[in-house]
Amino acid sequence: MPEKYWNSMETAPLHEIRALQSLRLSQTVRHAYNNISFYKKKFDEMGLTPDDIQSIDDLHKLPFTYKQDLRDNYPYGLFAVPQDQIVRIHASSGTTGKQTVVGYTANDLVTWSDCCARALTAAGGDSSDYVHVSYGYGLFTGGMGLHYGAERIKATVIPASVGNTQRQIQVIRDFGSSLICCTPSYAIVLGETMRDMGISTSELKLKAGIFGAEPWTEEMRHKIESLLNIKAYDIYGLSEVMGPGVSFECSEQTGMHVNEDHFIPEIINPETGEVLPDGEQGELVFTAITKEALPLLRYRTRDIASLSRKKCSCGRTLIKMTKPAGRTDDMLIIRGVNVFPSQIESVLLNLGMAPHYQLIIDRVNNLDVMEVLVEMNQDMEFDAVRLVEKTEARIKAAIDSTLGISAKVHLVSPKTIERSEGKSKRVVDKRKLHD
Repeated sequence: MPEKYWNSMETAPLHEIRALQSLRLSQTVRHAYNNISFYKKKFDEMGLTPDDIQSIDDLHKLPFTYKQDLRDNYPYGLFAVPQDQIVRIHASSGTTGKQTVVGYTANDLVTWSDCCARALTAAGGDSSDYVHVSYGYGLFTGGMGLHYGAERIKATVIPASVGNTQRQIQVIRDFGSSLICCTPSYAIVLGETMRDMGISTSELKLKAGIFGAEPWTEEMRHKIESLLNIKAYDIYGLSEVMGPGVSFECSEQTGMHVNEDHFIPEIINPETGEVLPDGEQGELVFTAITKEALPLLRYRTRDIASLSRKKCSCGRTLIKMTKPAGRTDDMLIIRGVNVFPSQIESVLLNLGMAPHYQLIIDRVNNLDVMEVLVEMNQDMEFDAVRLVEKTEARIKAAIDSTLGISAKVHLVSPKTIERSEGKSKRVVDKRKLHD
């Protein structure tokens, strides 16, 4: 089957891509400097002016932007346009204490839709398809991004959202869903539930799926493809930069093409900030060069990846990024939710517990599970069964409420969790997500 593209920029010569990037970068820097006091102050402190940024070769002169900068300017301090031009708000889950808020103008939404349209087209989608979106809708960017991307290619959208798996399977079969978008772990749940219900993939019209929002392996890809009898594609994004669709996989499936006419990627040494050459692994950094509402410059994603301009058999010339191989901070992604161990510590301290705990993360039946071991206080009686159960339930309720996902909680005897003279080992991750 011949490769399909959403627009000609996907196959443009490199010199055209760089020329467009340079123009848009220069315009974006001026826009950010003139309309965001945070950036004006940073530029002035560095002795930098927008005139110093004439092309993509000047990108390294710009300051980095960190997630903390969005929090420090919560909620709208980094917006570059007046409120009456903001037509949509999304936000992170706020699981780290303060959510980060993202605004979009009408043009930003068109850009986002186009990016997701490219991903859907690369997966074989067109106006004849029924696109079943099982990402969550709401402040989370997952559902809405691919929803509007599907409408952009004039496909028929089925906004199923999350949950009620058996009904979703019924909808997939009865409505003729041909493309599915969800987290990879939920794709496996759908496939296994379908099998348990005695429904054969021959009864379905599914041909492909686009999966993201959590780390997944090649083994999971093969399992999804086997269970659902489809081709499984990866997609990458983060709400601060845009949402899903920052990069996407093509039929070659050897990395994700970055929509670099909208987002300039860099790989840096996370310790020194030095820009690394293509092929070297480091921290992924993005500069959004078409965003009107939130034009972030050199945003530190904390994701570890590498870039490649090796010729792709699909014909696209957009640079490729590898699947993230980890993160530079201690953030965990569990069932699509960002989780920091410090959040657990905060919960325990608020409940009057000592901050001696350990997180055990595993993947059971293809779903991430989290167990929290918590040491009892010294004055607590371990044989007081009802008190132990009551305390575990109280901690569990607080953690579930804070993180937005369910965790198992077990109290253990004092001083049974291994201490370290250095950095405490708070997390045991058994998922084996990376080689």
